Amino acid sequence: MSTLIAISALGIICLLLEIFNLRKILIPVTLIGLIAVLGLTVTEFYLGQSFLGTDKYNMVVSTGFSQGFSILFIILAILIIAMSPKFYQENFVKIADYVALKVFLLAGAVAMVSFGNFAMFFIGLEVLSIAGYVLAASEPKKLKSNEAGMKYFIMGAFASSFILFGIALIYGAIGSFDSATIAIASAAQASSLPIWFSLGFVMITVGMMFKASIVPFHFWAPDVYEGSPTLVTALMSTLVKVAAIGALYKVVTILAVAVTPTYQVVLIVLSILTMTVGNITALKQKNIKRMMAYSGISHAGFMMMTLLALGSSANTVLYYAAAYSLAGVAAFAIIMGVCRGKDNEDINNFFGLVKRQPVLTAMLTCAFLSLSGIPVFAGFFAKFFVFDQMLQAGHLVLVIFGILNSVVAVFYYLGVANVMITKEPETTERLHVPFEYKAVAFIAIVLNLLLGIFPSVIMGLKL
Repeated sequence: MSTLIAISALGIICLLLEIFNLRKILIPVTLIGLIAVLGLTVTEFYLGQSFLGTDKYNMVVSTGFSQGFSILFIILAILIIAMSPKFYQENFVKIADYVALKVFLLAGAVAMVSFGNFAMFFIGLEVLSIAGYVLAASEPKKLKSNEAGMKYFIMGAFASSFILFGIALIYGAIGSFDSATIAIASAAQASSLPIWFSLGFVMITVGMMFKASIVPFHFWAPDVYEGSPTLVTALMSTLVKVAAIGALYKVVTILAVAVTPTYQVVLIVLSILTMTVGNITALKQKNIKRMMAYSGISHAGFMMMTLLALGSSANTVLYYAAAYSLAGVAAFAIIMGVCRGKDNEDINNFFGLVKRQPVLTAMLTCAFLSLSGIPVFAGFFAKFFVFDQMLQAGHLVLVIFGILNSVVAVFYYLGVANVMITKEPETTERLHVPFEYKAVAFIAIVLNLLLGIFPSVIMGLKL
């Protein structure tokens, strides 16, 4: 509860700084505030209790799972907001709006994994979604940004309506929005639950699969990612996606009684399709933002596997989310640096980058190595832990498809590394990249590497 209140208060402070024309201190104040909130959340995690006491209405609950994901969200928000001054320097008068929206989006993400009541879950979802719609369309003079905002809004509203209808059906079956009451009552009445309980469960999961861009509900993602401002794409590809996966995992855990063998078979099929469609389509992309969109779709397929081992995979889904999102932030920081001032993010912008910016080339290669699942980096251990759990659960087919898809992913990730090293650049003039982008990429890669070397940092937590 205290994390959510602190983040919401910080968003209001961002708007107040705009009112008093204090834009120059906006980013430092926001970053200091987020670091303080991060310290607060970490302290609460290790103390095992909230500073504000227990919420007697059970709207927000602080568990190891919710706090673990909240810590990840805050770290991602710090990294992304740190790049805002340079990204928005040509539109600095509106920076308070953009930063405040990102902070409120963070509040929505925290609410989505911390809910104790499905009303709070839906409120968090909508706060995150509405901020995302506005940010996607935050370059109104560009047709692609307008298109991205509209597509994201239409598909997001469609998904939200599914989720709301599903929650209403769950309420009709149990008579409560409280997650603890629903979990206990549904387990006690497992054999006599009305059919609309299962229908509600399916509708909620379908809506969340839209949010997480799971095949076949993924078709909006490439266009929205390509058309949105690159910093917003980085936000959607990392924080928004892992928030959707974390919330989906929690919802399925609460409504676990509805997870039938048939539902598990559907999950297996959708996971295989999501990995395969994402990777094969990514192979053909010439725009690196679209490539990253399809790459994110494939990683959502890997994270979906954890839904097949609900009792033991909370640490695994958090570890995978952290490994994927940190590598993604690092990659997008470098993409923004390389494509700065250009009209597109085509792959030819990266030709011969090693001759113009060898350090950036090395960091982007490291990010792609982690996303590919190459050892030492956290991406390898994330896939290893997922595969290990699937073998223990008896899902050998998923592991085989996962390994095959990992091999396919190496081709397009290292294909970018190949053109950076082997192709000749249009000019040999040194590429000037803002310090903020380099710093964020370096920090994200170091955190990813540390997670790879010390996986027990997350895997050893009591979630």
